[in-house]
Amino acid sequence: MLIRSATGANTPSIASDATAVAKNTNRSAWAIQNLGTNTLYVRLGSDATTEIFHFALKAGSVNDDGTGGSVSQSDVVIYNGIITVAGTSPRYTVMELS
Repeated sequence: MLIRSATGANTPSIASDATAVAKNTNRSAWAIQNLGTNTLYVRLGSDATTEIFHFALKAGSVNDDGTGGSVSQSDVVIYNGIITVAGTSPRYTVMELS
């Protein structure tokens, strides 16, 4: 088992930018949760679209109700490249540990 330690976390916020997480070679974990009322499409790489993505995160019933889908990575090999999102009115929160 690979054990990684984290020295800090990003500042929590609600975002709508196409780039959810910038490339970070020191990343030890990450997570994205959909806070909006539309599906959020997440791509491990640049230029996510509603047709080119790795994950489709379920929408919440209302903004910020905590029922939207999420995806995370915290074990073994951690993707450390750019993570982008797409969708109608993207609204999400991101956690990144370094």
